[in-house]
Amino acid sequence: MADDTSAKLRAARGGIVLRVIESWWAPRRVVRGLSGMPDPAMLAVLMVAMLISLIAQAPANARAAQLDPSIPMDARMGGAVMGTVFMMPLLAYAVSALVSLASRLTPYRLDPQDSRLALFWALLAVAPATLLAGMVAGLIGAGPALTLTRAIAGLGFLFIWGAGMLALARRS
Repeated sequence: MADDTSAKLRAARGGIVLRVIESWWAPRRVVRGLSGMPDPAMLAVLMVAMLISLIAQAPANARAAQLDPSIPMDARMGGAVMGTVFMMPLLAYAVSALVSLASRLTPYRLDPQDSRLALFWALLAVAPATLLAGMVAGLIGAGPALTLTRAIAGLGFLFIWGAGMLALARRS
């Protein structure tokens, strides 16, 4: 029994990683496959995305603390924790609710749960690019490389989120 459970857990972890990678070239198929995800699982997806985003901010905060020691690293990370772990989930829920409401003005309706799934999954799917941008910010600093990696992460997020919304929208 325990072996069966651990095998399922390993398969689920591998499935999530593969789905994150697949989201970069087939986001509609991935999000459609996730349709019907329960709210507690969506909250877990959002919180993992926020945790990865917090980790991605650490190199830039360490670099900034080294260059300007008047604000120590722990104060910088404390602010990042407050913004990323506590404020961003509230903002994500608000944005998904607004998108769901705005979809009522179009012929394509997006249920609130589907709106949350599309947004939360896009945040998680863009996590590898976010980590890369964070490493570039910490190791290289401002410049063309950081601009490029942030642009890739931003455009990837918009692409995955938009495709997810299109995959889940229903024609009224």
